[in-house]
Amino acid sequence: PRNIKTKEMTRIILLGYMGAGKTTIGKALAKELGIMFYDLDWYIESRMRRTVAQIFSDEGEEGFREIERNMLHEVAEFEDVVISCGGGTPCFYDNMDYMNAQGDTIYLQASPDVLAGHLRMGKVVRPLIAGKSDEELRQYIIESLKQREPYYTKAHHTLNVDLMDNYEKIRISVEKARQI
Repeated sequence: PRNIKTKEMTRIILLGYMGAGKTTIGKALAKELGIMFYDLDWYIESRMRRTVAQIFSDEGEEGFREIERNMLHEVAEFEDVVISCGGGTPCFYDNMDYMNAQGDTIYLQASPDVLAGHLRMGKVVRPLIAGKSDEELRQYIIESLKQREPYYTKAHHTLNVDLMDNYEKIRISVEKARQI
């Protein structure tokens, strides 16, 4: 009988706090690897035909987290993908253990100051931080990270992304992620 060489399946799941660059790095990494990219929030919006903000508003955080878990289980079954998760995704249900079982998880780690800077510049409406002053935002990030870090640090790999402030540095981060 002939030996048929099978290609190994790639599934990379990026996690970290909002504003860490999961979508930016995810898109670039998927392009580099020649595979599909899925942003979990975008996937949810496309499947539910509502924005994340609308789902939060209509069903509360608990309702959103349940939908998010179901959609995570859907998208994490796909082969040859890079997936970026919402900042809270790893912290609910058994999501972190599930992601670790499904593929290579990478925690994109950034300091509270860097995250606050990215979120202030961001054009995306984020329900959890709407209306906060700069100092309130910074304090909110510090408190949230205290709660979320125990989940984030369960990822297979950690990549510090504090210095991702220009295209070349983003490219370097993508290259580091690729070598993981």
